[in-house]
Amino acid sequence: MILNVPVLFLSVVIPILASLFLPFLKGKRELTIISTILLLIPLAAVIWLSLVSGLREPVLDPVVLSNPTLGNFSMLLDPISAPVALSIGIVTSMISIYSLRYMEHRFEEMEKEGQRPASWGIYFMLYVMFSAAMMGTVLSTNLVEFYLFLEVSLLPSFLLIAFYGYGRRERIALLYLIWTHVGALAFLIGALLLGLNARTFDFFNPIKGVANMGLGELLPEAMRMPVFIAILIGLFVKMAVFGVHIWLPYAHAEAPTPVSALLSPNLIGIAGYALIRIAYVLFPSDFASISPYLLGLALLTIIYGGLMALAQDDFKRFLAYSSVSQMGYLLMGVASVTSLGMAGALLHYAAHAVGKALLFATAGVLITQLHGLRSISKMGGLATKMPMTAALALIGFMHITGVPPSLGLWSEILILAGVSDLAMRIGQFTLIVALLLVGIGLSTAYSFVTMRRIFFGHESEASEHAKEAGYGLLLPMIVIAAMGLLLFLVPQLLIDPMIRSLNSLLG
Repeated sequence: MILNVPVLFLSVVIPILASLFLPFLKGKRELTIISTILLLIPLAAVIWLSLVSGLREPVLDPVVLSNPTLGNFSMLLDPISAPVALSIGIVTSMISIYSLRYMEHRFEEMEKEGQRPASWGIYFMLYVMFSAAMMGTVLSTNLVEFYLFLEVSLLPSFLLIAFYGYGRRERIALLYLIWTHVGALAFLIGALLLGLNARTFDFFNPIKGVANMGLGELLPEAMRMPVFIAILIGLFVKMAVFGVHIWLPYAHAEAPTPVSALLSPNLIGIAGYALIRIAYVLFPSDFASISPYLLGLALLTIIYGGLMALAQDDFKRFLAYSSVSQMGYLLMGVASVTSLGMAGALLHYAAHAVGKALLFATAGVLITQLHGLRSISKMGGLATKMPMTAALALIGFMHITGVPPSLGLWSEILILAGVSDLAMRIGQFTLIVALLLVGIGLSTAYSFVTMRRIFFGHESEASEHAKEAGYGLLLPMIVIAAMGLLLFLVPQLLIDPMIRSLNSLLG
């Protein structure tokens, strides 16, 4: 289905361009409303086109730029990109509303510390650019287009940490920028070598309406594997898998909490999506040949992230290491190279987006209501004073552990089905199952032990003065939780089209 008007492209570019005018506007409430409306534009476009097409066929913009060297710039919504795009649209628009109350608290903190924060207009300009660019990255059909939108998402997020973060925010923002740009550079080198030799940068051909399967395998034999590895390394850095995850706990813990709620569930997971959309599509046989090693890396990431999460006392740092562990599940589904496993990985992106957005938003509620408190050991007994916050946090933990009624239940079932198939093929079923049980046990332990320590048990000194937050913080969280419940009840709306599309992709 090729559109007559580039609806997807315009829905992404209009918010980015409009955000440039936000620093000139006054009034934080007005800025919040305008920013939220801008971010609802791409979400509305994705929902409308998903309903119109029923996700039975790819929805393509007409080509907006065509160049003999660069290829064709278009945008694609199909069953593979839809779960990711929907998750980004829902979380970014709702956290935009959440930002008003939270950033009021952050601005007051910074002013008390004798700092002069950048204006509300600059905050929302950077926030909208960051959010819309992530959507553009997911909908892209061309390596250069993908890279450009990725860069547009990285620079505003860097500035958001540098301007509004905690602790040594300038140093941490620079650490984040360096690490992510090392990943971007590795990806760019691989993309340039591939595109210039293959004479196109399109990983999806918008004119024929098909993926450019095996394009990278047309490269000379000596070049093919290094190009493939460069692209993989770039995506692994973005995804923060074990070994190249070092930047994530610092950036996510010290970013302003609304930005953390986007960095963790949305930005890093895009690399997992790109493993399917780009790395597998361009190098299917090479990807399949290293899938057992990717599975080992995924298991290591799950277990390492889980152990580190259990050791944390800072709630936001705990959530950051939890994200490392969750990216292991996503990588595991992709590594299975099965339609079930890959569908599970994409669904887990959505489950993680809902769950981790709720949990980072919970951390923000605790920060605003408990005078900046982040130490888990100083919390306890908060459920009686903050019942709505406790309920929303519980829903968040359920999503990342796969406890019903959560979307994480369906994503983990699909991932485990795909991994079981791979484990049988490589003859290591018992070992992989044992490691999986350790990983799942750690995920369950760090989630519900932390839930108990914060909201139940002996009442802490902090609980004596705690009170429930207002709906400026809670209402966006309720909407995110409701969307997660809806997707749990009707998962076939995403799962069935995904499996059909992935079956076609995997041949």
